[in-house]
Amino acid sequence: MRHYLVFQLYGPLAAWGDIAVGETRPSAMTPTKSAVLGLVAAALGLRRPDTARTEAERAEWESRHIALAAGYGMAVKMETLGLPLSDYHTAQVPSSGSGRNRKVFSTRRDELTHGHKSDLNTILSRREYRQDAFYAVALWARANAPYTLSDVRRALLEPCFMLYLGRKSCPLALPLQPEVKSAEAVEDALASLHLEGILARVAEAGGDAWWTKLHPRFQPSAPLLLWDGDAETLLLPEQTVTRRDATLSRHRWHFTMRDEHQANLGQGGQP
Repeated sequence: MRHYLVFQLYGPLAAWGDIAVGETRPSAMTPTKSAVLGLVAAALGLRRPDTARTEAERAEWESRHIALAAGYGMAVKMETLGLPLSDYHTAQVPSSGSGRNRKVFSTRRDELTHGHKSDLNTILSRREYRQDAFYAVALWARANAPYTLSDVRRALLEPCFMLYLGRKSCPLALPLQPEVKSAEAVEDALASLHLEGILARVAEAGGDAWWTKLHPRFQPSAPLLLWDGDAETLLLPEQTVTRRDATLSRHRWHFTMRDEHQANLGQGGQP
């Protein structure tokens, strides 16, 4: 019997950053571990090391992010893939300099007002998103976990910073509903979080008109479960993929490999 923190992720848009080459910023179909734990870090109030004012502060914040990344296992249940969306994106950014002349900007406003408008550069990119995808997440604490699951649950209920789904342009559209529960297998812990039940509650609150609008946008099917190697599960992996989404350095945005096992669940999210 293991304890799990389970919660749901849904928004009109989500972006799960994949390996980026050139101007294309792709999105994976399922949440990356770095994105989920980044959301947890924001809820806990952990600041980004690249915004630190001193080297000692930067090192301390970096160590907290690394401890968070190593301290928890993760499993994700995906009931609907959502629809892909591609955005041709332009943004203005100032020159950051290099070496001793490197400039660090704390806010977007600082970037745009630091110098003359002629000093701003325009960058182009194509950014991918997922529309209307729903995920249920389970985290379990490893021996070196820096926070208890109850601490993380309280932070998700009252987050210190804004929470979003991969990018700041992708806010949450449903409460996370975090809950700590015990279960023999991770798929049992996630069984109570399913899209059909949420849609039914929304339809009950909004009436038939809301259901007519909502139903065509969601096509729940047999869910897919994805889990870390140390998960307790009754499932046998149908395939194992290697994802570069385990945080190695939050300051330098370096990630290392992680093996993720995958298997399809039956209707209702059961094996």
